[in-house]
Order: sequence, then structure tokens, then C-alpha cells
Amino acid sequence: MRRRKAIGLTIGIGSGALVLGSTGAFALHLATAGLDTVGEVDFDRPLALPPLAPSTEDPSSAKVFHLEIQSGQMQFTDGGPTDTWGVNGAFLGPTLRAKRGQEIAFAVRNGLDEATSLHWHGMHLPAVMDGGPHQEVRPGETWTPQWTVDQPAATLWYHPHPHGRTAAHLLRGLAGMFIVDDDGSEALRLPQTYGVDDVPMIVQDRKFDGDDQFDDAATLFGALGVTGDRLLVNGTVGPYFDVTTRLVRLRLLNASGARMYHFGFSDDRTFSLIATDGGLLPEAWETDRIQLSPGERAEIVVAFEPGETVDLRSYPTDIGGVMGRLDGFADRLDVCRFRAGEALADDTEIPAVMGTAPDIDAGAAAVERSFTLGGDAVNGEAMSMERIDFGVRVDTVEVWGVVNDNGFLHNFHVHDVQFQVLEVAGEEPPPHLRGWKDTVPLLPGEPNRLALRFTGYTDPNMPYMFHCHVLQHEDDGMMGQFVVLGEGEEIGTVAAASAHDHS
Repeated sequence: MRRRKAIGLTIGIGSGALVLGSTGAFALHLATAGLDTVGEVDFDRPLALPPLAPSTEDPSSAKVFHLEIQSGQMQFTDGGPTDTWGVNGAFLGPTLRAKRGQEIAFAVRNGLDEATSLHWHGMHLPAVMDGGPHQEVRPGETWTPQWTVDQPAATLWYHPHPHGRTAAHLLRGLAGMFIVDDDGSEALRLPQTYGVDDVPMIVQDRKFDGDDQFDDAATLFGALGVTGDRLLVNGTVGPYFDVTTRLVRLRLLNASGARMYHFGFSDDRTFSLIATDGGLLPEAWETDRIQLSPGERAEIVVAFEPGETVDLRSYPTDIGGVMGRLDGFADRLDVCRFRAGEALADDTEIPAVMGTAPDIDAGAAAVERSFTLGGDAVNGEAMSMERIDFGVRVDTVEVWGVVNDNGFLHNFHVHDVQFQVLEVAGEEPPPHLRGWKDTVPLLPGEPNRLALRFTGYTDPNMPYMFHCHVLQHEDDGMMGQFVVLGEGEEIGTVAAASAHDHS
């Protein structure tokens, strides 16, 4: 990465400067890198629960959400207030909830003093409604996307996606959860009372400067961008959650720009992974750890005993070897404390059968493509808003081979579709990658093969994105775009004004 390849770093000290470029200085920093907050977090604030977004109904019977992107302030620590951005509030946004088959519409007003956007991450929808870099909303303007929800029940999310500025806008606080329901999921006896036994957990890291403002300085010698030393869950530092039911469903979202999380509990208890990015698994997978790269989601169900207390943590991994210490892979972090009551309701269960396994026939692929991520680019080309990299034909299957060709962590997110992971490093994917996915980690030297089916929406002139979801990498150019073509259509041209077509 251009910003992260510099060998020498200059730090001003009084009127002089200390240049950290020598082998010894780097070795010292590497030896002392790493963060361990276990036992250091007070867990003295109740976990904030994003409110469910209210809606109205328009004359066409569409469910309409009104969203105001705005600036504000939040008191995260015992210091002064922090300047923030949020949606319908000072920080983060409400949880959006809709059901498969429902027509939904939005009035997204930008109350900031600069353009931004809201991308509906994981949603199958027309490209012009996607909220990517071509749908930026100018200050004072309102964007009004509308579509019919047409995908299984899943935990999705929304976040900004302005070209070259996504990391900074997410850091300020623009993000929220988007839950899709369907008849099948509602009929199950899974925990599903929002905020009681079905709990959103938007996990993010932040650094604060001496004035209690968000510090956006990239990690010293790191390769991923900003990795913070404080964790927030739903915007809460040091949260606890009071458990009132035996089974609790946690909707885990890695909404950080760079940090990988390796979730587990302080007593190493097992839990049930019931859903990945795109929805419920056919059956639960029992494990004691789940790893999420930026943008990934996992739904887990945890069983509690009356009166117990246990902490959710992020544990070290061996990703990146010794050098991975610089990007937080060796960190051990306390995330949230769970305090079970003396009497717990027990009227939910984990069904033996839940969702549908990915069923894409890779042998029927119309095209196979290869993508190499590295050097601020995909296949050697940095993102260009005017360039459509390729077109895919609607109602066809493609197989994409994706590889990380350098020593940094990357991951890979595709807009509009949920895909099937066929192979990781030539082997069957691990259980946590066998469900429907829209974001997958790319470890160095471990190529992935993905099967994708493109259905529903075509537009030769308006592209969808594919990119690394380590946001500094995305902003630096590790992104491309494709269009979905109907029968007889050819790749068109991205209109110069398309990024500003709003009501």
C-alpha cells in the first residue's frame, strides 16, 4: 500500500524530530506491539440497543423509512464529548427491519456539509438503488431509493460508500443494522424478540486523541489502516447486557474498518453458529470461536445458566505471523459482559433444520474469472469511477477465483449477490464459510473459488462494486465494478452525472 510502504516515519518532538526508520527501532516497536484489555474493561455501561426504525406507508403500500444523516456529539468516555456523525441520531443509526416480499422505500436526507452515501450491504437490489459511490447524496439533498425485498432472512447492514472516503465516514459513525425476515424464519422457535433474546452487536474499534476526538491516524508500521485500542458495541464502551432468557441470539457485525475479530467467551464455552452473511444455515454448527473480517456477519446462539457472568472476547490469531502483531492479530480484547438473572425464561430452541444450503451448480458456470488483490488494485488496475470492468449475463452462474498476492490481510465483498464459497486453498471451506456469503477473508497464499448466480436486475450503465472491505484498501483503489446485462444488452457507459441524480 502506498501509504503503508514507507520505511521511515517522522514524529515531531518539540523543535526536533525522531526518525523511526532503523532496524532497531522497528524491532522494538514490533516486540512491544499488541494489546491486551482482558481484566482492564470496567463493563459499567448498559449495552445500547439501536431502536427499530419507524416507518410509514405511502400510497403504493410501500414501507417508507425516513433517514437523516447528521452530525452530533457523544460521550464515549469520562472525558469530553466526541464529534460524531449518525443516522437519526448522534452516532450509528436505527435498525431497519423488513420482510421478504415487502416493498420498501427510503427518504435519505444528507444533513452534513459534505456528500456521502448509504450502501445496503448484502442486499439484492437494482444497481441504481445500491448506495455505492455512484449514488452519493449532496449536502441538503434527499435520495429516494425503492425496491422489493427478495432474499431469505438475514442480518445485513448499511454504511457509507463514497469513493475514496468510506473509511473516514464510517469512522465518524455512519452505520446501522438491516434485518430481513421471512415466513420460514418467523415460524422457527429461535430467539427472536429484539433487544431481549435477539441482540444486535455492532462491534467497532476506535482510538481517541487527547481531546477525546476520534483519532484517524493509521497504525504505526501497520498495513490495514486504523486499528483502535478501545472497543465499542452499538456505540457503548465497556458494555454489559442483562440476560433474561436461557438462549440468546447475538447478531455479530464486524463494522470496523480494518480490525479482524476472533470471538469467543471467557470460559471457552461452545455456542451455535446459526447464520452467516446471507442467512440461516441448514443446521447449527457448534464451536467456541468465530472469526469475522470487516463487513462480515454471524448469528450465534449462546446458552446461559442462572446467575452466571461471562465475557465475550476477541482472541489472538496467527494471521500474518509475527508481523501480524502490528495490525492487531495478536490482541486479546474484552468486548461485552453478559450477566444472567437468577431466573431465565426457556421457551426457545435451536431447530434441527433451519435455512437452505448454497446450491449453485459450479459445473454450469458460463464464465470463470480470476481476481488478484494487491498493490492498491484488483488485477493491477486501481478503481476508476468511469470504467466498467466487465459485464455478467443475467440468470447465469459464474465462478470467480480470488487470491491475495501479498502479505497483508485482504477480504472480498461483492455487491448485489450472496455467493457460495467452493474452495479455500484448494480444500472444502471451513464450516463457518459454508453458508451464503457476500464477504470472505483472503489470507495470503490461500486462493478462494466462489460461485455466483446473477438474477433479477439488469442495467448496462449502472455498475455494482467488488472490492476489499478493509476500508483503507478500498479507498486506495482496491475495487472494481461490473454490470448485469439482459439478453442482447452490451456494456454501456457510466453517466458522468449519475453520482448526483437525487430528488
